[in-house]
This record gives sequence, structure tokens and C-alpha cells, in this order.
Amino acid sequence: MSFHRLGFGTYQMTDRSECIDAVTTALDTGYRHLDTAQGYDNEAYVGEALADSDVDREDVFVATKLDPGNLAYDDVVETTRESAERLGVDTIDLQYVHWPLDTYDSEATLDGLAAIVEEGLVEHVGLSNFTPELLEEAIEGLDDRGVDLFAHQVECHALLPQEELRSYARKDDHWLVAYSPIARGEVFDVPEIVEIAEKHDATPAQVSLAWLLEKETVAAIPKSATPAHIRENYGALDISLDAEDIRTIDEIDREHRVVDGDWTPW
Repeated sequence: MSFHRLGFGTYQMTDRSECIDAVTTALDTGYRHLDTAQGYDNEAYVGEALADSDVDREDVFVATKLDPGNLAYDDVVETTRESAERLGVDTIDLQYVHWPLDTYDSEATLDGLAAIVEEGLVEHVGLSNFTPELLEEAIEGLDDRGVDLFAHQVECHALLPQEELRSYARKDDHWLVAYSPIARGEVFDVPEIVEIAEKHDATPAQVSLAWLLEKETVAAIPKSATPAHIRENYGALDISLDAEDIRTIDEIDREHRVVDGDWTPW
């Protein structure tokens, strides 16, 4: 199963009809990487859309995430089985630890990840929302268990470029998967991005996604329930930014998170 750098996110799509319609539109548009989570309460809807699609299961990379309350060893194994059943797949292509919070334990959780790989429940394992320190610890732990980290999913966009974590991804040879890649619409008001979008007869969303895809080892999972926006985001693959465009966005002087709070690990 090949990994596709432009995926489709399903966060907050808890309505069955909305989720199925959105995923169906995404697959019809050309997306071949679907991202969900146990905590999104829509794995079954994603699975239903996948099953009903004319696109072969073997052509779609399916990723989900373990809830922070399901990170004890037995829960990792059992709830991964349940996720696979809801998704209607024999093997999950990528299973993440959603957050290193609550029941996360650097020994028991990683033992569970190794077990689901060995059992064939998942093809790859990933982490999400880890700080550099927690990431390094977890990578060492996975290495000790003979498991390679496939991806680290974090908020990443032009206003939060995550240079340290991108550098770590290059060094360790794993993907950095960017969620909220258009900063929940905040990139639309960034003058530099608007100007580059006008230059390319594109939208600020397309330019923002194209900029991420220019980065080595970076993937992106924009989400939308609006068919026009789903197709628009996919159009980022047709945008070719030049060196000046990339440098201009690189030099935007902001560090802004849209996902933050006292409960986060950073």
C-alpha cells in the first residue's frame, strides 16, 4: 500500500451522512489517503464510504489513531481490533498514538504497538502530538522493539512550520504529517500567501498546501465537508511554487498554534 502525501482528514465529521458524502467525494476526486481516529467517532462511516466506493481498498492508505484512554497494552491491542472492524479492513495501514496523555506509558504503550504490528493488525505505527523529547524517547523505544516509526502527525502550516520536528523527521526518515495545514483558514489572511496565490491563479489554501508538499518528508491532511473545497484542496498538487515563493513563505515571521491548551504536552 503506497503512502500518499496529500491525504483527507475527517476531524469533526460526526454526522454519518456528512462524513460518508465527504469521504466519497474525496475518493472520487483522487485522494488515496484517509485519516480518522477513534476519538472522531466516525471510523464506521469512513469504512462505509470506503466499502461503497468504486476505488479498490488496496489503493487507499487508511490511518486511524488510538484514543488517549486506550494506551494500556491490552487496550492498544483490543481497540485496534475494534477500529479495524469499524473501518471494515483486515489491516490498518497506519495506527497512531493520538496524544501522549492520559494512559500513555512509554513501556506498555510501545509494547502494544509492537504487538499489533506482529499480529498483522497494522502495517505501520505512528505518533501524534509528541514533543521533541517525547518523540526521541518513543523512537528509541520502538527501535528497541524492532519497530520503525512511520509518521509523526502534528499541527503544521505556514504559521507554525515545525522546523525542529521536520528536521527530526528527515534525520529519522519518517513522515511528518501536517494536520490543520491551512491553520483552520487563518492563512487566508496572510498577505504573502494571498499575493502568491494571485500570482499562480490559485487559492491561499492551495498555495499553503503546495508549500508544505515542497518540504522533504512532509505530508498534509486537509479536511473539509464541502465538495468544492475538497476538490480545491486536491488542486494543490497542480501548483508549482518557485524558489522565491517558497522563500517568501519560509520567512513569514509568526509562530501561531490553532490547537493549544493547558492539557497539551507542550
